[in-house]
Amino acid sequence: MHVFMARGGALESIVTDSPRGTAEFDLIARIRARAFTRDDVILGIGDDAALLKVPSGKLLVVATDTLNSGVHFPVDTAPADIGWKALAVNLSDLAAMGAEPAWCTLSLSLPGADASWLDGFLDGFLELANRYRIVLVGGDTTRGPLSVCVTVHGLVDADKALRRDAAKVGDDIWVTGTLGDAAAALVQWQSGQAIDPSLRQRLDRPTPRIEAGLAIAGLAHACIDISDGLLVDLGHVCVASGVGAEIEVDALPSSAALLLFDAGQRQHLQASGGDDYELCFTAPTAARAGIAGVAGKCGVAMTRIGRIVEGARVHAIPTDGSEWTQPKAGYVHFA
Repeated sequence: MHVFMARGGALESIVTDSPRGTAEFDLIARIRARAFTRDDVILGIGDDAALLKVPSGKLLVVATDTLNSGVHFPVDTAPADIGWKALAVNLSDLAAMGAEPAWCTLSLSLPGADASWLDGFLDGFLELANRYRIVLVGGDTTRGPLSVCVTVHGLVDADKALRRDAAKVGDDIWVTGTLGDAAAALVQWQSGQAIDPSLRQRLDRPTPRIEAGLAIAGLAHACIDISDGLLVDLGHVCVASGVGAEIEVDALPSSAALLLFDAGQRQHLQASGGDDYELCFTAPTAARAGIAGVAGKCGVAMTRIGRIVEGARVHAIPTDGSEWTQPKAGYVHFA
């Protein structure tokens, strides 16, 4: 019989039919040996909970996402790519709040105590963690179907936090990067055809737009990351802010790889495909020059794709001004 317990912020497992839970403790030891630390971590992995020092004048930003095999990543995804993506999708939430990453916890459900798989997972997870100086300070391990849950903690000045409920009528709507690449890779994978390597990279290793989120704080009014599809996620901003939106379908930015798809399919992938983890934000028209400036400094394209209007829904409009219809607005869990 196995009983697994999540205790506070610590990575801890109990195996009742093993005197020391050797396999589980070995996995935890591997994680702890590879995790780095920083000065604001008073106590990290190894105790009942972590002790962390929040700087004076900062707000603590917390976000959690779970990734399940076959739902959030194809079953043939490499362990390193799963590790990268598990952290990246959470860092994307911090980026959408204009927050600087600080700490994270990791909960792993694994079919077995596979040290080789774990080492590969940590290769990707810690590569991204090191890039953004986010420290793994605890979590949990358990036996079960492959599932990864990460909680990230970030820091932001109270007057610079980006929220969904601050869009204003007259705002421009912007997106970072390009849209539809990850969804295109998934379409190719599901159809059994060869997957374009650049599209598969966008699916397996999305880039959290941390630098962009920090740069637009003070310029943008509202922001959200695009995980379930542009139309669905922008719709959340509209509901929270009590506004409507008009999107210019032909203005949605495309990668070179996505241009190989026909225009109709490409636009549907961009508008409703999901898994982009780009930022969608609104800003006053007076901020256009400032946004162009920070885009150059960040090295991330920022494209104006529409406007915030009075109303309560998102309208997608082609160049000819007609109402554009799509088969779905985006991904919805439990639908």
